[in-house]
Amino acid sequence: MSYLNENFLLSNKTAQRLFHEVAAHQPIFDYHTHLSPKDVAENAGFGDLADIWLSEDHYKWRAMRAAGIPEELITGKDSDPKERFLAWAKTVPQTIRNPLHHWTHLELNRYFNCDLVLSESTAEDIWELANAQLASDQFRVHNILTDFNIHAIGTTDDPLDKLDHHTAFAKTDHPTRLCPNFRPDGAMLTTDSIAWNQWADRMAALTDNPLADASGYIAALKLRHDHFHDCGGCFSDHDVNTFPYAPCSDKEADQIFAKLRAEQALTSLEDEQWRTFILQHVARWNAARGWAMQFHIGVIRRPNTRIRLKLGADTGHDAMYDDSFITKMAHFLDSLDVEEALPKCIFYHVNPAALYPIAVMMGAFQDGKIAGKMQLGSGWWHLDTLHGMTNQMETLSSVGLFPKFIGMLTDSRSFLSFPRHEYFRRLLCNIIGQDVDAGLIPDDTEVLNQLVKGICIDNAKSYFSLSHS
Repeated sequence: MSYLNENFLLSNKTAQRLFHEVAAHQPIFDYHTHLSPKDVAENAGFGDLADIWLSEDHYKWRAMRAAGIPEELITGKDSDPKERFLAWAKTVPQTIRNPLHHWTHLELNRYFNCDLVLSESTAEDIWELANAQLASDQFRVHNILTDFNIHAIGTTDDPLDKLDHHTAFAKTDHPTRLCPNFRPDGAMLTTDSIAWNQWADRMAALTDNPLADASGYIAALKLRHDHFHDCGGCFSDHDVNTFPYAPCSDKEADQIFAKLRAEQALTSLEDEQWRTFILQHVARWNAARGWAMQFHIGVIRRPNTRIRLKLGADTGHDAMYDDSFITKMAHFLDSLDVEEALPKCIFYHVNPAALYPIAVMMGAFQDGKIAGKMQLGSGWWHLDTLHGMTNQMETLSSVGLFPKFIGMLTDSRSFLSFPRHEYFRRLLCNIIGQDVDAGLIPDDTEVLNQLVKGICIDNAKSYFSLSHS
């Protein structure tokens, strides 16, 4: 095909060689996703192209709204699947220069061997072609994981999840590893005391712990961390918006806990103290176990009140902060480092202006014991674009060690998203190839091959202690 041909994004011979000979053949470790463990464990199939392609994709939803598509054809539960797909087909030509145009057609080609460019005029043919293939066992989840050489997947899991789907999948002979990601957002949901208490009550029942005070609460949460570790967990994940740091003594934690249990509103200071208290404890557990700690920073959740009230959470209506957070980030990291309890950390931010401050701050906490201990996460969410991912790699390599970078993640809810790794790898090879051509990097085949292979898979396997799995 002429669009997205074999050398798409590869502007020179070195980039082409690195991609086709090295990067294209590496397994994928998608270490942060929102894929369904249930679908993986049960080897789910998919009813039609709208089901597998549109049901959970916030990127597509945002584009469709911008194109004037009515909400009932975007998130409407009762809308006709074909009508939803046709609405997406109407939107796609308008996504020119948005990565959605590239991703859409990479997915059509890599999954369905379809070279057609999606539009209203080709929609019927693509709908029939794709749905005929989706009806086969080849499109069940286990086969998708095999076809795309998925070494491991990190899911996003509430600490109260029993992880039955993870343990069930681990008993199969499938080579992909399914890793639970400990995400204790519910433990810090202090702005909604009713929801927080409901979550706490569920944890009390699950751990057989009455949660008499803050130490009891922490002990119960630690039991859930233990369970995740036993089920193959090797990382935690935290939505921190702006980085919290307000020291909290055990006495203050007990007072805050009592207020929460009484469903009393916390002050802004108490809220920040509680979030700091929880994050510090999780960090210490992570450090002791060699886990990594992922921080997703800088998101304004659901700023559109009307849509929030109508549709609720997770509908693609979030935005990015432009607030200063780096000083509190420094204090938080230092509070753990002085105890020698600072775990491996990955920092993602949706605002490109934050990348340099984070990358430079990371350098103050590299410890000379764990290579690449502090990581600048790959371009995330609104930055997993051609320019966003390139900017992230340029920033990291300017002030850190590019060869220690742990590479790409999709943050996706769709089993059709794995070609985004190809997109990233093409950009990676092109950056390196351009530097070789410009005389900025030695043209050493062995060094370049190892650099690419490391960023594609080897660094992540080592970082998350999956080297021998």
